[in-house]
Amino acid sequence: MFDILGNLATISLFLLFVAMILSMAIKIVREYQRLVVFRLGRSVGTKGPGIIFLIPFVDKAVLVDLREQFLEIPRQTCITRDNAPIAIDFFIYWKVLDPATSVIQVANFAGASQGIATTTLRAVVGDLSLDDVLAKREHINEVLRVKLDEVTARWGVKVTTVEISEIFPPKEVQDAMTRQMAAERSRRATVLEADGKREAAIMVAEGEKQSAILKAEGDRQSSILRAEGFSMSLDKVFEVAKTVDSKTMSLQYLEALKALGASPATKFVFPMEFANLLRPFTRYAESAVKEVTSPAPSETSSE
Repeated sequence: MFDILGNLATISLFLLFVAMILSMAIKIVREYQRLVVFRLGRSVGTKGPGIIFLIPFVDKAVLVDLREQFLEIPRQTCITRDNAPIAIDFFIYWKVLDPATSVIQVANFAGASQGIATTTLRAVVGDLSLDDVLAKREHINEVLRVKLDEVTARWGVKVTTVEISEIFPPKEVQDAMTRQMAAERSRRATVLEADGKREAAIMVAEGEKQSAILKAEGDRQSSILRAEGFSMSLDKVFEVAKTVDSKTMSLQYLEALKALGASPATKFVFPMEFANLLRPFTRYAESAVKEVTSPAPSETSSE
């Protein structure tokens, strides 16, 4: 009985040892990972992806992630060129390009990057005024990225992006910015109101102009029509006057004399042409008198 239990314990220990050896000898490396293998303390290169076989107790592997990662830098207080304290939060995005170098050349990349990032940030902000820091965020991002990349290149790491997330100016500056913003909005409101009034005045003036043009056009058309009507009336009168003879004109003058006779005036002035117009009536009256006073033809013959 004790022999059987002893054999089972021995087999279990052997199986456990074999499983441990296999776990140390066989590694599965994903596509975005690499293994930096050290054999008896000496680097023998980078392995992966896929199934990697190692020599137990001889090879030691360090797993490196090749995906892009980010490092959040805690809020840093910097002094600008014009001696204004300002707090900045930013992120560093980086990825490993050389797995072996990233393991051999630097022990703690996150800590080393944070130290370099803070000192570089203070140097960059110290060369700028407060207004430039607030207005040139993209410029600061690019300068930080270039300077950090110059340092991390020797570690086999590429700094892809630096992004400033928040900038906290002094309270006095924030209050001044708030007042400036309010003043700017008031100015824009005044400008918009003035533009609205100007547009309204232009539209009213344009309407009055169009109204005056239409009125003038109407008056012109009315004048043209009146002139045409007067011209047609004159043409009609002229056509009728062509058919009037001297006797008719004389009768019209007699009617005029009749009207003058009915007036209370005692003196009348007649034009010389008036006598010429009455001459036909005078001749007619003389001929009528001669006919009355001359003897008949029968009476002359009888004598």
